[in-house]
Amino acid sequence: MRVSVKGDKDPGYGSTSKMLAETAICLVNSTETPGGIWTPGAALRGKLISRLEEHAGVKFEVE
Repeated sequence: MRVSVKGDKDPGYGSTSKMLAETAICLVNSTETPGGIWTPGAALRGKLISRLEEHAGVKFEVE
């Protein structure tokens, strides 16, 4: 599978900082993840992708 990720800011800081902030907000608002060690993608599943597309100007496409 090939997926592209595109942001509306530069990848070095602009889009990266927005992705980090949106991930943190999503983690704080998530009550479904049990304790333990999780990566953000595994813990938040589709909620994080939806939030990044909606609020951070990031687009995901399967090529």
